[in-house]
Amino acid sequence: MCFAHAGAGVSAFHRWPELVGPGVEVVPWLLPGRDRRRREPRVVSREGLLTELAGVAGAVAGRPYALYGHSLGGLVAYTLARGAPEVGLPAPALLAVGALPPPDGVAALIGGGELAEDELVGVLRGFGAVPEDVTPGDVWHRSVLPVLRDDLRLATALRGAAAGPVGVPVLAVAGREDPLGRPEAVAGWRRWTTERFVHRTVPGGHFFVRDAVLPRLLGRAARVVARCAR
Repeated sequence: MCFAHAGAGVSAFHRWPELVGPGVEVVPWLLPGRDRRRREPRVVSREGLLTELAGVAGAVAGRPYALYGHSLGGLVAYTLARGAPEVGLPAPALLAVGALPPPDGVAALIGGGELAEDELVGVLRGFGAVPEDVTPGDVWHRSVLPVLRDDLRLATALRGAAAGPVGVPVLAVAGREDPLGRPEAVAGWRRWTTERFVHRTVPGGHFFVRDAVLPRLLGRAARVVARCAR
C-alpha cells in the first residue's frame, strides 16, 4: 500500500507495478480531495485519516502487506501502522518511509499550512516544489496549492499525534540530495521502531519516488518480509 507526498495524487507510482518485481502487488491509495476524488473533503486530522483508511482492510483482504509513504505519505503510513487495530487491520509486515524525518525530527515545512499564500509559495519554491512557470491566480494556485496547504495541516496534526514507536520492522529511505529529508535526519526513524531498522540512501532529491531505484529496493524488501512471515 503506497501513499504519496503532499499535494499529489498517485501518479508517482504509475511505473511501480513493472519495477517492484515478482510477487508484489502495488496498491496506491488516493486520498480525498484530488484527482478523481477532488470533490471529496480533504482530511486534516488523525481521526479523519483513520476513518478514510478503514477501507484499507478490504484492499488487503487478509494478506500480508507492507506500507510505503513518501514525505507526507510517510506520516500517513506510520499513522496507519500504529493505528491498524483501530481500523480492523493486522499490523503490516513492514513500514517503509521515504524523504521524511521522524515525527520528533526537524521538518522544514511544518506550520506551512497556516502561512499566507505568497509566503507559502515562496517557501515551497525554495525547495523546488513549485513549477517554474506558475503565476498568481493560475490553475496551479487554484487547484494544487489548496491541496498542498491542507496536506501540510495534516502533516502537522499527524506529527503532533504520533504516539511512539511501531512494533514492526522499519525501512527508512533518503535521497542523497534531498534538502527536506537529509539522510542523517531520515536515519532518526531508528527511534521509532522496536523491531529491525534498515536505513538506505538512494540517488536523487526529494522526489526520488519517481525514479526506478526506490520501487526495486522496496520490492526486494517486501519479498524478504513475506518470506519471514510464512
